[in-house]
Amino acid sequence: MAKREFPLEKTRNIGIMAHIDAGKTTTTERILFYTGKIHKIGETHDGGAQMDWMEQEQERGITITSAATTAQWKDYRVNIIDTPGHVDFTVEVERSLRVLDGSVALLDAQSGVEPQTETVWRQADTYKVPRIVFVNKMDKMGADFLYSVNTIHERLQANAQPIQLPIGSEDDFEGIIDLVEMNAEVYTSDDGREYEEREIPEEYRELAEKWHTNLIESIADVNEDIMEKYLEGEEISKEELKTAIRTATTNVDFFPVMCGSAFKNKGVQLMLDAVIDYLPAPTDVPPIQGHAFDNPEEVIEVRANDDAPFSALAFKVMTDPFVGRLTFFRVYSGTVQSGSYIQNATKDKRERLGRILMMHANSRSEVDEVFSGDIAAAVGLKDTTTGDTLCDVDNKLILESMEFPEPVIEVAIEPDTKADQDKMSIALGKLAEEDPTFRASTDHETGQTIIAGMGELHLDIIVDRLKREFNVSATVGAPQVSYRETFTQQTQVQGKFVRQSGGKGQYGDVWIEFTPNEEAAGFEFENAIVGGVVPREYIPAVEAGLKDAMENGVLAGFPLIDVKAKLYDGSYHDVDSSETAFKVAASLALRNAIKSAKPAILEPMMRVDIQVPEEYLGDVMGHVSARRGRIEGQTPRGNALMINSQVPLSEMFGYATTLRSATQGRGTFTMTFDHYEAVPKSIQEDIIKQYGKGSED
Repeated sequence: MAKREFPLEKTRNIGIMAHIDAGKTTTTERILFYTGKIHKIGETHDGGAQMDWMEQEQERGITITSAATTAQWKDYRVNIIDTPGHVDFTVEVERSLRVLDGSVALLDAQSGVEPQTETVWRQADTYKVPRIVFVNKMDKMGADFLYSVNTIHERLQANAQPIQLPIGSEDDFEGIIDLVEMNAEVYTSDDGREYEEREIPEEYRELAEKWHTNLIESIADVNEDIMEKYLEGEEISKEELKTAIRTATTNVDFFPVMCGSAFKNKGVQLMLDAVIDYLPAPTDVPPIQGHAFDNPEEVIEVRANDDAPFSALAFKVMTDPFVGRLTFFRVYSGTVQSGSYIQNATKDKRERLGRILMMHANSRSEVDEVFSGDIAAAVGLKDTTTGDTLCDVDNKLILESMEFPEPVIEVAIEPDTKADQDKMSIALGKLAEEDPTFRASTDHETGQTIIAGMGELHLDIIVDRLKREFNVSATVGAPQVSYRETFTQQTQVQGKFVRQSGGKGQYGDVWIEFTPNEEAAGFEFENAIVGGVVPREYIPAVEAGLKDAMENGVLAGFPLIDVKAKLYDGSYHDVDSSETAFKVAASLALRNAIKSAKPAILEPMMRVDIQVPEEYLGDVMGHVSARRGRIEGQTPRGNALMINSQVPLSEMFGYATTLRSATQGRGTFTMTFDHYEAVPKSIQEDIIKQYGKGSED
């Protein structure tokens, strides 16, 4: 038995969450630098950062994959998960938050709370993750700490108060006032490693007293003991205040706000101290809920305890260039040794845990055993995917899993050569295992491979990875829309198939009434034959013939939906009639309906919710109208507005870029499928020209 290196109380599992470009990777780099994990600091803008280890991340300077890193600060173990801040990757953030105990929310001191910060903050609210806020880039032009604090109140409606104040800002940012200890830390060296503890400068005394009182009042609101002392006018000691801040932060009732500049190495060590002082250990968070393996009604609470049976959640699968398939997991209870057998309760399969690795950005160390509260990566799990529960073979249970949104955009992808074809299907399978919001499928109508994801950047990166990691060259089509067709008018038509060619002929004759069906009601068939004019044994053939013919509509070959068909008359021949003849007759009836049933092409309409600052409202409403959209309402969100609209999917391609440039990156939108709707006549003609006639010919 290996011995636990750090007690549970001295373990912290934290994430770093932020809007794109708030300095997240730089901050994580500094943490690794100060905790002795790296010797040279890598900068994101020169592509050398330790955490951004995928090539595209280094090229684009944005973080795509949560890299899990283990570091040590003082005598504590800090496991850090670096998360992406781009809207197409919120699923990565979601799954990181699921396995964390606490988080550091980074803000840009000039911009304060930005749209993606809001999205990630709401996700953290869902999982009740305790947070401290680090206002970064205090050295930047236009940096304003108190403005940033104000945006937390306005845009997030969060009970947040500074526990620090900056001394100076922009080029004059030279130190930090600690509002708990009521002293100042002034930096004396460039790399930020050296600072002196001093008294609060005279010119900041009054401001510090005011914010110290604000801090005590905020904590008193959520802590009765502090409230009592405060009202009685009693002295509140630093230790009491610290303990109260820790309790309130751990209970998600309060969010301490700090400041610094990761790039200039200021404030990072104090932030690490705050991670230890105020964020919870695995023993401080509520037990995770699960249920018995064979009874979903029987709730099981899992607490962090090495002596309990082993249970863990797999939160990420990735393909590693050196060891192959890596499964990242968080241990919630018990311990597990490398080489042992464990149960994947979600899939009810036994798995062998080959090797266990502790990860550091892109290097790793092998360990023999992991304990509750640890985050590690396993080699050798064949069937485990994101969100699966791993547990002791004799104590099966299922932990709450994660839910992932459906993809909203799809493109056709064609391999360039036959060799690429074989490699591509294997590669797409691996990528779909890693990312639950990415899907690959074959379009039965065209035989093409279709890939679907959360946005254009998401799919760009998938195609990029095919090239770099799997050596697959492929050509990507334009994003495609799945159109449908329907009938808009009732009609009665005959379908007659007669063939005489010596010997047994073919004979089938039907009269069918077609009626438009309700939206999303699909196809309905009714047999109204009286007196056996079409014998009973041929009725299923008539229905099957109609269903087959509806796969390729009459206008442009799109599937026909929402139609009722009533078979009410026909005739047959004793010798020549057959199932095949009636099948063909039914499909002819459908073709003949084109003249009188007024067929129409339908397009998918998306529900598009756009969140923008008020000053861009006019522009954004213009975008929606120009894209044939309808605005259905708007609601205020802090100092922004949420616009609810319906827009055709065909008009939404490239919209992310349009919105980003029109709102300087402050607008965000979400898009989900709503219903099918008839396209305007002029557009219908264009679609028919583009896709050619249906099977009317």
